[in-house]
Amino acid sequence: MVRFSEMDSKALQEYREGLLKRYEDFKSRNLKYDMSRGKPCQEQLDLSIGMLDVTDYKSYDGTDCRNYGGLDGIPEAKQLFAELLEVNTDEVIIGGNSALNMIYDTIARAMSFGVSGSEVPWGKLPKVKFLCPSPGYDRHFAICELFGIEMIVVDMKSDGPDIDAIEKLVYEDEAVKGIMCVPKYSNPDGITYSDDVVDRLAGMKTKAKDFRIFWDNAYAVHHLFGKGDRLKNIMKACKDAGNEDRVFVYTSTSKISFPGAGVAAMAASKANVSMIKKLMSVQMIGPDKMNQLRHVRFFKNMENIEEHMRKHAEIIEPKFSAVLDILNTELGGKEIAWWNKPNGGYFISLNTLDGCAKKVVAMTAEAGVLMTPAGATFPYGKDPRGRNIRIAPTLPSIDELKKAIEIFCICIQIESINSLLLTK
Repeated sequence: MVRFSEMDSKALQEYREGLLKRYEDFKSRNLKYDMSRGKPCQEQLDLSIGMLDVTDYKSYDGTDCRNYGGLDGIPEAKQLFAELLEVNTDEVIIGGNSALNMIYDTIARAMSFGVSGSEVPWGKLPKVKFLCPSPGYDRHFAICELFGIEMIVVDMKSDGPDIDAIEKLVYEDEAVKGIMCVPKYSNPDGITYSDDVVDRLAGMKTKAKDFRIFWDNAYAVHHLFGKGDRLKNIMKACKDAGNEDRVFVYTSTSKISFPGAGVAAMAASKANVSMIKKLMSVQMIGPDKMNQLRHVRFFKNMENIEEHMRKHAEIIEPKFSAVLDILNTELGGKEIAWWNKPNGGYFISLNTLDGCAKKVVAMTAEAGVLMTPAGATFPYGKDPRGRNIRIAPTLPSIDELKKAIEIFCICIQIESINSLLLTK
């Protein structure tokens, strides 16, 4: 296919007419497809339905999980998550069903009380800044914005965030207290941080003594298309660099079992865990231990979790392949859109021509396909180039998905032609 930029105005207008006819045909069907978030489909949720048959209520140490207590989790849940995160059991705290909730709580505590090593609570400082690799996770940005934390965009590269820029910012500015990371199959680019990036994050010199890495390893076992990527252990890297208190690691079973009824966990140094548990003891009496028990009895060990995730991959790999095939068929060679092929995770990240993303998403919505809002993958919802769109293929059926992506590609082409005609 010839590049759109090489077509003259008349050829572009004629091509657009054909696209508009296809668009109006889809629009007349009154379709309603939701691709706004990375939700598992029903077939994925059904994989864990056997968990609901677990009726045991006593943990291995004899604790009655129906009662109060167990602030940081039952022993077998801590052991399972320690395996998943490659840490020690005494470095693990089990939470409710959401890692995002645990991140929120960590930041709320830091704002009110500081972190281990803080001289004053972050909330009493004139300004608190976080580095935000972008495109990134919109809900991370929403938490920062809610707490009045100034967000600084750091560009994502093929091996992770721009580590040269990060090292400079944290070395020069004491107000930079944290960085938000989705280090494996990043949301939305699907990038896994390289060993070099992990080591440099762990060992870099920071002006703030209480700088923290918020390491949201949401897709630790969510592989696609084969063996998947390997992520270096950030906890070990921080210990080796003499900065063991630097990192908070998070994960959950939200996209392993049930998003609304999973189990979340965090890992941190013993000093961090001690401080967090002390504050948690006032906040709550204990989490949902029955849900922890159900998960442990159902999954038992990492080998079973990995087998379970292979079943997830069997369901969603065809969906990712369908999206990639249609993108290539409709857009390949036209130089109006660029996208990634992730080895895991839940998203495909696509860049349009500069300034086209919002128009594409709006036009797609008019035809009945709901996408993540353009700009959501950047702090404050402001994509500096107006080009990034997050595609979430998992929820629709394969037939729905094919129609949705065809509509999406039609809209990209129409808005690209509109943009190019302005320069002709």
